[in-house]
Amino acid sequence: MTEETNKDNNNFHFFGMSIEKFSILYGFFLIFFGIFVSLISRSDSLTSYIPSFLGVPIVIFSFLATIFHSKKKLFMHIVVIIGILIFLGGLDFLRVVISGNIFQNAWADFSKFVMLMTGTFFNYQCIKSFIHARKYKS
Repeated sequence: MTEETNKDNNNFHFFGMSIEKFSILYGFFLIFFGIFVSLISRSDSLTSYIPSFLGVPIVIFSFLATIFHSKKKLFMHIVVIIGILIFLGGLDFLRVVISGNIFQNAWADFSKFVMLMTGTFFNYQCIKSFIHARKYKS
């Protein structure tokens, strides 16, 4: 079972991590993924760094949520909004697939695909966390 509830404080956990820690990990993944794709593709376009640009605020706001517990709800809602932007940006992959131009720019399409898949998964976990928080609200 990958999801669990900490019986002491009823916090949502995914693979033993709080959603805030999971979000920080996801943000760092996006940062390094954007840099990796930009370097490996030898892209001189700033758009290849979009995953990195979106990962930075996820890391920052998730970290702030761990420090300022009274503002955790606000910070994590901001994180989810950024997660939705990642998902929406990844949807451009479907446009490329439908138009029949898939992988004409292989690294860009791969990046969009990764954003679509990870954005979907990340938002799913955040929504589950929010439902869990609402369910166990004191």
